[in-house]
Amino acid sequence: MKSPKKPPKDIDEYIAGFPVNVQAILEQIRSTIRETAPDAEETISYQMPTFNYKGHYLVYFAAYKNHIGFYPAPTGNADFKEELALYGAGKGTLKFPLNEQIPFDVIRKVVAYRMKENLASAAQEKKY
Repeated sequence: MKSPKKPPKDIDEYIAGFPVNVQAILEQIRSTIRETAPDAEETISYQMPTFNYKGHYLVYFAAYKNHIGFYPAPTGNADFKEELALYGAGKGTLKFPLNEQIPFDVIRKVVAYRMKENLASAAQEKKY
C-alpha cells in the first residue's frame, strides 16, 4: 500500500518537490506576487502555495504535469476578459502551459485586483 504524500510545510518545500525547470517558474511566480503584494503572507493551503492579504486568501498557485494553475482569477470583470479567454480553464482558474511564456503581467494584474477586493472585504468587516 502506497503511503499518502506528506503535505509541504511551506512554499520552499513545495517548490523543492519539482524538477529544476519548474522550480524556476514557481520561484518567478512567487517573486511576482511578492513584488505586487509585499505585505501578503505566505502559507500553504489545500497543499498549494497561498498568499493571504488582510485576513483573506489572495491567490493560490500550483504546478501540474503540463501547466501552472493560478487561482482565483477574477470572473465577470471586463478588465480580465482577454486574459481569461487566453488562459481561462474554469471559474476562477487560469492555466499557464509550461511550454509557453508565463504571463507575469497577467499575474500582477490579478494580484493587484485581488488586493483591492481584500481591502474592500476588510473595510466591510470593520463596519460590523
